[in-house]
Amino acid sequence: MTATGGPGTLAAYLRARRQLVQPAAVGITDTGNRRVPGLRREEVAFLAGVSSDYYVRLEQGRDRHPSEQVLLNIAQALQLDEEATGYLIRLAASRHSRPRRPRKTERVSDGIRTLISSWPLTPAYVHGTYMDVLAANHLAIALSPYNAPGHNSILTAFLEPEVRELHVDWEDMTARVVPYLRSVAGPDVDDPRLVDIVGELSVRSERFRHLWGRQDVRNKSSGVSPMRHPEVGLLELHYEKLLIPGTAGQVLVTYHAQPGSPSEERLRLLASLSSPLRPNHGAPHTTADK
Repeated sequence: MTATGGPGTLAAYLRARRQLVQPAAVGITDTGNRRVPGLRREEVAFLAGVSSDYYVRLEQGRDRHPSEQVLLNIAQALQLDEEATGYLIRLAASRHSRPRRPRKTERVSDGIRTLISSWPLTPAYVHGTYMDVLAANHLAIALSPYNAPGHNSILTAFLEPEVRELHVDWEDMTARVVPYLRSVAGPDVDDPRLVDIVGELSVRSERFRHLWGRQDVRNKSSGVSPMRHPEVGLLELHYEKLLIPGTAGQVLVTYHAQPGSPSEERLRLLASLSSPLRPNHGAPHTTADK
């Protein structure tokens, strides 16, 4: 599996996270003669209360059965937060999981499609486990044509110039979306769809390669996203990402503006410009899988 190049393995995760920890942050004096970024292996081993030889075996992939307590100790030594610690434990456990069953085609329920279609001022779409867009309402597509079903949100974020122009905070947005992908995809890094996505982005985007190599895991499910739309101008939209119960990882993404704000007025304008009932607008968009 060359697309991910092993970055999804326990060993690679430990190496990447160790290199991000500054010695001073864990009380180690930097004498200036370090040859590697971050902590040395023996320093992590000492902080975690395990032997250096054992930790080296973990980083080399020669020992794949650490106990949960050892993992918790290592997580503390590497200063992992709760979400990253959980990912570390799942990553180790995935080595003992049963063979994967073929993934079923992801489909959005009629209820969710009807719900998002009924929101006149709320751009909304649904993505699957690997951020493939499965359904979207008209206002989401008016906000960006790349929110339409058939696109993949992380591919378009890095590869489409129009998306970069839309997002005023493109640097921050991409720094959020890569850890988010790791979070929602989990430790199943051998899934063919994830391999395809990571492989394509690794070849075509230097920024993605850098961010993916950090092995950050973070599910930031709400925040503010400033956008500059070519028709209505600057929009400051609040986003929410809500896991849909009873699905295999489908997420409902919504945007809204503060009531009475200039962004709300511009969102109303965008809604009127994109209304399928406007004269000469043509046939309504197909906004979900059938």
